Amino acid sequence: MKRHLPESEVVLFERNQASDAFGFGVVFSDATLRTITEADPVLEEALSERGRHWDTIQVWLKGERHHFTGNGMSAIHRKNLLSVLQENASDAGVDMRFGTFVPSLGDLEDFDLIVAADGANSSSRNQVGEAALGHDVVQASAKFIWFGTTHMFDGLTFVHRQNEHGNFAAHAYPISDELSTFIVEADEQTWLNAGLDEFDVTQPPGTSDLKSKEYIEELFADDLQGHSVVVNNSRWGNFRTRSTESWFKGNVAFLGDALHTAHFSVGSGTKMAMEDAISLARSVAENINDLPAALNEYQAARKPKVAKVQDAARPSLSWWEHFARYYNTLDPLQFTLHFFSRSISIDKIRQRDPHLVSAVEDEWLGKHGTPPLQTPVTLAGVEFEGRLLSADGESLLNGAARLDLDAPDLTVIEAPADEYGLASRFAGLPSTGTVLVQGGTPLTRRLLSEEARLGRGLTSILLEPTDEDAALTAVLSGRADAIASESTR
Repeated sequence: MKRHLPESEVVLFERNQASDAFGFGVVFSDATLRTITEADPVLEEALSERGRHWDTIQVWLKGERHHFTGNGMSAIHRKNLLSVLQENASDAGVDMRFGTFVPSLGDLEDFDLIVAADGANSSSRNQVGEAALGHDVVQASAKFIWFGTTHMFDGLTFVHRQNEHGNFAAHAYPISDELSTFIVEADEQTWLNAGLDEFDVTQPPGTSDLKSKEYIEELFADDLQGHSVVVNNSRWGNFRTRSTESWFKGNVAFLGDALHTAHFSVGSGTKMAMEDAISLARSVAENINDLPAALNEYQAARKPKVAKVQDAARPSLSWWEHFARYYNTLDPLQFTLHFFSRSISIDKIRQRDPHLVSAVEDEWLGKHGTPPLQTPVTLAGVEFEGRLLSADGESLLNGAARLDLDAPDLTVIEAPADEYGLASRFAGLPSTGTVLVQGGTPLTRRLLSEEARLGRGLTSILLEPTDEDAALTAVLSGRADAIASESTR
């Protein structure tokens, strides 16, 4: 903002001290980095000098390690990023006032524009009124805790461990030459079974859950090769997805976590906040004499892009709420494909890493003797020579068999419009036979099909608009036994 409008007065009120940094690393994809660098090279320079870069994502479980290449990403320690951003702002002439908490927006009435970037628990948002802004919050069921470790991982690595309490998984990645981020997730029952619910979360920020540190350090000891787990305001929580209808009110504009969040397995809060800031500064500079027009332009430019990230993040977050099931029912290679295809199709995975897809297809071929969509399957008592059907139940590949939609061994289940309705649909599943899942959303159909197939041992058919690539993704990843397609290539 200061560089766009050098004659303006720009003041930063920061409640923390300049040296404070809660958390560990921040991750940026190469594509994100290009977008931000076009506006300001500060991030690229910081990552080049102090960050770490990698191309491969790894999945570790059950003694196997599988790789997914073609994913350029970088990470940096949060404290290092804050340091270079502060230097950048100082060089531009911003008046930075650290250790300064603004109790009321009314204290800033002399300013033409107030930018509220005060995080997920935004005091500014509460003062303006969440109802007035159309702010919505959805809390995930999975528990997570943010650690670091002195073990240096090669790149983004997902590590899975199972013990007598349940399943735990870690997102790990290097952020400097001495430290890696180590985020651990577990379902609530596992967390309770392990006795990790004793920490008083009402304590002020800064105090960490040391019991959980010791537990996680022991559980992942082999993966960490004897290295220690590091704490920094480390405590368990449930991820909250936030979305907001109106991004400003009057002369108060919001950005970052105060407006929107996306699960850390897909969306970076820091990345989205920086992109918000770039867009807001540009819009204000271009409409300096018309603040309402500037803020409307900012909202119109950023809101659809954030929605796209959140749309991709929801299936990913859901995957982490159910990962114990996938661990217990899928072999490691299929598990790996299931994980990576939670938000993208197998065709896009193949474009980045053809060897991974070939390995999964070869494993299927070794078990069944035929490619996935050409593999015979029995559906409601009828044997099909392929796994792709038309919407009316006619085989589209290798044979003219037809599925009787009124067969007594076939149960048609309507998927709910959202995940809140899944429990009642689960209760309606039969004990044997074939289930055809239709309606709802792609995510609710997928979860209902997986409950039938992986949770109940039923044969599952997904009825949805699709093509052969999407059908191949569903079958090869284990989400369904067959696809009834409403539209095909």
